[in-house]
This record gives sequence, structure tokens and C-alpha cells, in this order.
Amino acid sequence: MITYSSSSNRPGKASSFKLVVVFLLLALCTVTIVPSAWSQASTGSASSVSTEGGDTSSAGMQVAAGASTLLYFPLKAVFAISGGIVGGLAYAFSGGNEQVAKSIWTTSLYGTYIITPDHLQGNRPIRFLGVADSNDASAPAPAPEPIR
Repeated sequence: MITYSSSSNRPGKASSFKLVVVFLLLALCTVTIVPSAWSQASTGSASSVSTEGGDTSSAGMQVAAGASTLLYFPLKAVFAISGGIVGGLAYAFSGGNEQVAKSIWTTSLYGTYIITPDHLQGNRPIRFLGVADSNDASAPAPAPEPIR
């Protein structure tokens, strides 16, 4: 008689996986919310500033920016990683044409990754697609005139 033991009863693996996921989510929240909260200077009038040193609208914008980033960042990260891969494939299949790859990489890798209160207030644009710098040194130079 042959008996098989089931390996599906592994509570250690499932709980360690959940622990890793919770730790990564906590780290993501810390990385996205805490630096933006530290960078805010109190510019409100004395009447609008609470006893803790910040105003309530600023705190609300920080929370909204953090929640927006938690939704936006994974989408932008997947788009950027996919663009990096596609740009590499475009470079390989175009025979090493760097301009083809850079056009894909610029569009996918540049742009906004973290939503800040300035983005939510309309002071800065949210750019999902990247834009190349106007003073980019990698822009092709005009073709030289032929010697006559």
C-alpha cells in the first residue's frame, strides 16, 4: 500500500509570506508619506496653525497625497519596467539604434512617481508619460553641411 503525504499543511510558509507582504506595504507607506510630511514647512497664519505646528488642511492634503501615491505608484512602476524592457528589445531589434530605445525609455521611465500636495493643488502637473529635457545633450545634432 502506497501512501502520499500532503504538503499543503504548511502554516509556516503562508504566515511568513503574509509577514513579508505586510512589511513591504509598511515600508512603502513609510517611504512615500514620511518624507513628504517632513518637507512641509508651516506657512499658515497663527490662527490657522494648530498647537502641534501644522494646519488641518495641510495634514489632509498629506493624507490624500499618500493615498493617491499608493494607488498611482504601482501603475507607474509597472509601466516604467515594461517600457524599460520594450526599449531594450527595440534597441536589439533595431540593430543597436539608440535613438529608438531612448524615445521609448524617455516616455516610460521619466515622469511623476510620487504624488505630492502640490500635484493635488494643481501647482505641479502629474506626468504619467515622461518628457525629455529641452537641454538634453543626447538630442541629435543637425547634420553638417556638405563641403563644396
